[in-house]
Amino acid sequence: MNVVVQMVLLVVGFVMLVKGADWFVEGASKLAEKLGIPQLVIGLTIVAMGTSLPEAAVSVSAALKGSAEITIGNVVGSNIMNILLILGISAVISPLMVQKSTVKYELPMVIGVSVALAGLGLSDGVVGRLDGIILILGLVLYLLYLLQMAKKGLAVIEEGEKADADDNIWKLLALIVIGGVLIVWGSDITVDAATELARIFGMSERLIGLTIVAFGTSLPELVTSATAAIKGKADIAVGNIVGSNLFNILFVVGVSAVITPVVYQGDFLVDSVVCILAAVLLWICVCRKEKLQRAGGALMLACYAAYFVYLIH
Repeated sequence: MNVVVQMVLLVVGFVMLVKGADWFVEGASKLAEKLGIPQLVIGLTIVAMGTSLPEAAVSVSAALKGSAEITIGNVVGSNIMNILLILGISAVISPLMVQKSTVKYELPMVIGVSVALAGLGLSDGVVGRLDGIILILGLVLYLLYLLQMAKKGLAVIEEGEKADADDNIWKLLALIVIGGVLIVWGSDITVDAATELARIFGMSERLIGLTIVAFGTSLPELVTSATAAIKGKADIAVGNIVGSNLFNILFVVGVSAVITPVVYQGDFLVDSVVCILAAVLLWICVCRKEKLQRAGGALMLACYAAYFVYLIH
């Protein structure tokens, strides 16, 4: 009976996270527009970080509760899932066009920061506050790069919700507050339920973080990318995933580590290597034709299936 209760709580937590992030981004982006902040800046910051809010909330909550394996498992698992599973599914639905800047700069950045995270964590078994500050500085540099690219017209930034004339400031503030409460509360419920399920089934927090929690917090990316592919706006899918993976490492792990040092156990060596290789595979698949073909998507899905079999064994 307790298993059913915890599964229900886990689903409720995920729904709260996804809906909370949606409302928070909508309220914040519309309010920023009303206050005269350019849509470009809103897209680069609020909307870009929005899909990483569930990962951030769960990771910080898990770190504060001493469940560090969920913190790292969530980020590494989400990044693996984003590329191999979500882009794999999206590419099978419809071949994905990739921008030149993504191939030349952003994908190598994802590979670089994935290697950096593994190096920082595995060198001494912890991502400490200094490491967190380094990652946040990396985030600032990435935002400056995006701003520069957008000004040159080389990058298409997904913009926030347009403010309507009848959107009053109090309504938008309410969306932000309610969204924020749902994110924090949802993350608390998710971590508690995931930890309890790990205990009931005798699974490690690492496995729960890499699979169930990673899938739940990747739902915004899955919905955005699959919808974009179905609607024929497939070029959004790759940019969304690449940006999300960068934010997951630089923003989510960076903020979590600054709040409280995060243990990075040796068990994560294989997962860290898979995370790096997934980014390398994506780069190899798109570097020649600037397109992720159906065959590339199928290969990614096969790789994720193999990784999943490794995990459950």
